Amino acid sequence: MRFKAILFHFLVMSFMAAWPVAAQQPIQLVGFGDSLMAGYQLAPSESYTAQLETALQAKGHDVVVANAGVSGDTTSGGLSRVDWSVPDGTDGVILELGANDALRGISPDETEKNLDAIISRLKERSIPVLLAGMLAPPNMGHAYSERFGEIYPRLAKKHDVPLYPFFLDGVVAVAGTQLEDGMHPNAKGVGIMVERSLPAVEAFLGNIRTAGK
Repeated sequence: MRFKAILFHFLVMSFMAAWPVAAQQPIQLVGFGDSLMAGYQLAPSESYTAQLETALQAKGHDVVVANAGVSGDTTSGGLSRVDWSVPDGTDGVILELGANDALRGISPDETEKNLDAIISRLKERSIPVLLAGMLAPPNMGHAYSERFGEIYPRLAKKHDVPLYPFFLDGVVAVAGTQLEDGMHPNAKGVGIMVERSLPAVEAFLGNIRTAGK
């Protein structure tokens, strides 16, 4: 009987020792988007997801940020790959798509329909979403830009998801923050994007933890 009691005590202590480790797994975020998320012409360590992960960890957050950005992707392309690009076990998605739709003049109605479906797919899997907004370039005309700009606030309200209004905030038309193409951010520009979006991402992490991570 004494041996069984000792064995039982050992098993209980082993389980209790292992439990905190299991309960403190890092939050798994996925950055799902286009070249702005992928880090076009940048080193992997200079991409938005890499710099965001570093910034969050520096502030004490136990988090891993995976990069599921594909250069050139439209909302249609994102919809076609969201189920396999966002793996099981993902705790939250930063959704950034739409810039290439605007550059190609795709109907804002089509863009909205695709983003709506992407968010719905993720919600069906109980994966929270932080929606990153985008603006259409001015050469598309006022009417198009206005319709396009309304997409993101409307979807955020419809699905009750947090919205970071403009993913390129602090970079557009700011000297020294873009590559030679004048469209994509350089490493410095990405750093600005991370700094500007960090409060929204931290609030998003708080929502995930409150929901039971």
